[in-house]
Amino acid sequence: MGLIQAAAGALGGTLADQWQDFYTVPDGLPATAALFAAVPRGTNAGRGANTRGSTHLITDGSRIVVPEGYGLLLMQDGAVTAFTAEAGAYEWRSNDLQSRSIFSGGTLFESLILQSWERFKFGGQPASQQAAFFVALKELPDNRFGTQSEIYWDDGYLNAQVGALTRGSYTLQIVDPIRFVKGFVPARYLQAGQVFDFTDLDNAAASQLFTEVVSSLAPAFSRYTNDPAQGNRITRIQQDSVGFAASLSEAVESAYRWKSDRGLVIVKTAIVSIEYDAHTRELLKTVQRADALAGARGNSNLQASVAAGIQAAGQNAGVGGIMGMGIATGGLGGLAGLQQPVAAPAAPVAAPVADDPIARLTQAKRMLDAGLITQADYDTLKAKVLGL
Repeated sequence: MGLIQAAAGALGGTLADQWQDFYTVPDGLPATAALFAAVPRGTNAGRGANTRGSTHLITDGSRIVVPEGYGLLLMQDGAVTAFTAEAGAYEWRSNDLQSRSIFSGGTLFESLILQSWERFKFGGQPASQQAAFFVALKELPDNRFGTQSEIYWDDGYLNAQVGALTRGSYTLQIVDPIRFVKGFVPARYLQAGQVFDFTDLDNAAASQLFTEVVSSLAPAFSRYTNDPAQGNRITRIQQDSVGFAASLSEAVESAYRWKSDRGLVIVKTAIVSIEYDAHTRELLKTVQRADALAGARGNSNLQASVAAGIQAAGQNAGVGGIMGMGIATGGLGGLAGLQQPVAAPAAPVAAPVADDPIARLTQAKRMLDAGLITQADYDTLKAKVLGL
């Protein structure tokens, strides 16, 4: 009892051309339509004539064409009597013992739907009249989210609590249509002429999903930014639509059991903007600056900064100013002390005595050779040290 497959895949449309009447999806559906009743079509010349979807009831011998990306669900008295997730052409026979529900093979849909079928399947022989619905199995786009105030989470990268305003969108997929229809869809949508659309502002069930996503954003950000596999980088979220979608899907599943109770998962996200609060922006600047000063590149930046400072001191206060900075006690060798430990450090050089004329002249000569002082500066210091 149930569906008999007449032709699979693209053959369904070819076979439908030979049928005088059949049922299929209505015309003019929005891309975000998730569930709707099947509508009858006329002969081949009049395919698509019935766009109002006035009836969705099929009887013995009814022919149905299932397009790619949709599943066909048959119901009687609120119970699921048959389901197929495979595109093609079918006939409904209520008394054919060889007929059964047909599932797509080797995919996520098969394992989930078979579990639901065993749990919810019809207990007796269906009557000759069945209600036929189509369920979208493809990704459903343009499900938007946004926060009106900052959300906060503990961030491992910044090692602090951070806050941000964010907005974007995500794609939804119905991975278990039987569970979705029986566990989530309101009864008003299980009749002809109704379309369950996740983006419909008047759809209370869809509005509930929006609220749950917003409530799950902070845990999702925390999951992503504290995941070592993602490099613990808060700044990578906008570049990783699939990775953050997995974190968001895990967050809503943990809090609201979307997949296990409703047959829904979040597949991809597109974050339009993340506006961090003032405290977080300052933290980002500090940590990014520290990252820039790490490793060999940091050594170059650090030494260049110190050299620039020494040169400025020499220009402002002469050689005496340079000596007053304490460079005299270490010479240019003091710069090595500022270098970060990339390789094994050189053996320390004993600091010369500050009033040793030879040490002072040696140090000044090194500074002259390094371009930190001019020849005139060196000559002035030399005359002073030698008492000339």
